[in-house]
Amino acid sequence: MLAKLSFIPFLLAVLYGVAACGGGPEPIPTPPPAPVDKIIFMADHEDSDDIFVVGADGTGLANLTKSPHDDVVYSWSPDGRQILFVSDRDGNSEIYAMHADGGYPHNLSRHPADDGFPSWSPDGQKIAFVTNRDGNWEIYVMDADGSGQTRLTTSPAVDGHPAWSPDSSRLAFVSQRDGNDDIYVMNSDGTDQTRLTIHPAMDTKPAWSPDGSRIAFESEREGSADVYVMNADGTDQYSPAPSEAPDGDLAWSPDGQTIVFSSERDGNAEVYLVRLSDNSLANLTNDPGQDVLPSWSPDGQKIIFTSLREENADIYSMAKDGSDLQRLTEHPGSEWKPLWVP
Repeated sequence: MLAKLSFIPFLLAVLYGVAACGGGPEPIPTPPPAPVDKIIFMADHEDSDDIFVVGADGTGLANLTKSPHDDVVYSWSPDGRQILFVSDRDGNSEIYAMHADGGYPHNLSRHPADDGFPSWSPDGQKIAFVTNRDGNWEIYVMDADGSGQTRLTTSPAVDGHPAWSPDSSRLAFVSQRDGNDDIYVMNSDGTDQTRLTIHPAMDTKPAWSPDGSRIAFESEREGSADVYVMNADGTDQYSPAPSEAPDGDLAWSPDGQTIVFSSERDGNAEVYLVRLSDNSLANLTNDPGQDVLPSWSPDGQKIIFTSLREENADIYSMAKDGSDLQRLTEHPGSEWKPLWVP
């Protein structure tokens, strides 16, 4: 026993020496400049889900994560220099960031509970996320380097789907605190939590318009999921393209004039565009295959999406009017959830 105790001062001295010499995690260098015309997406080319990148012209396909664990992509950083994702590579669901070239993946949330659904603030300073570390799902916020983790919601019900306003001052989110999924909004510090939708049906997946004046969301108030739009204060709620078939995967155009979404209103999933000035609707894909998960190029001229028209899921691009269709990936595995670099 004395021999064991006599070893403790030596061990402490060694540990102190390591800390004093700068031991511990490797410092994360400044990310390189943002790539140009690159698209990230998820794929299962191996035995797990990884994050890949490809050029907007379909060249330069590369696996960025190469992990035996599942990696789920969420977004680019606002400056396009980093990628935000969720992974179980450390034994539970955690939030990670890595350089745009796949370098230096690092765990931001670092907690034994499950963390997910991260959302990067447009000013690049904060990341909102959802965690069950307090016994139920709550919304937290942290600095972009993972420090300063702070709880924003304190409801005993489930809170989730945080979405930043364009000026980074507010967060829209979904909560079950009043009995079903409704859209709420709060200041970025968690104050002034206000319910925007009051309906017995589910309202979920809020998305701010680029100018911050409106919020689009999905609602089941007519029986199936439809795309709805309302003012940022919750007034004037309406569906610009109602349908008895399910709609989803909505994304605002960069100019805020249109919304692209997927719908099964013609018998299979297609990508549609609705113009909010007159609620005119256009089927952009018009193919018997399933077309889903659309998103925009930063200049608003292109739309990328996932299609099963060749039996497995591939990434395609097209002009905003549905012309100039181009297949970007051709692999026997599946690729989905494409996101263009800002």
